[in-house]
Amino acid sequence: MSKKQNKRQIQGSIAILRYARLSPIKARLIAREIKGMNAEVALASLEFTSNKAARAIYKTLASAIANGGYEATNVEVSSCRIDTGPVLRRFMPRARGRATPIRKPMAHIYVEVSEVKKEKKDATKNKVVKQTSKGEVK
Repeated sequence: MSKKQNKRQIQGSIAILRYARLSPIKARLIAREIKGMNAEVALASLEFTSNKAARAIYKTLASAIANGGYEATNVEVSSCRIDTGPVLRRFMPRARGRATPIRKPMAHIYVEVSEVKKEKKDATKNKVVKQTSKGEVK
């Protein structure tokens, strides 16, 4: 099986940020909030979220929109996935010659956006206009 057969079909555009120095557990909290949102609303909510992960996801989402050549109002966030990356292991010296490990995790951020299909509504079918003898509309 070749690599081309193994990949799934993508309808929109994607952006990937790899090796971001932030905790994937904390980043997933932010990513769950924007799944399925309109991209413009998602960008606005991420901009005013005071979190390190929100800034990284904001930049990745803006990149995904630009990669497809879309406007933010016409697309929605179809997928936002945070995977774990490698972990930097550091050691802090402690009492009695010991050392405790410090884990500095990394994350991979995948954002996929797709264009929103707009349905056309026929105004004449749903609208019923009644007029009185004086010409007023009820």
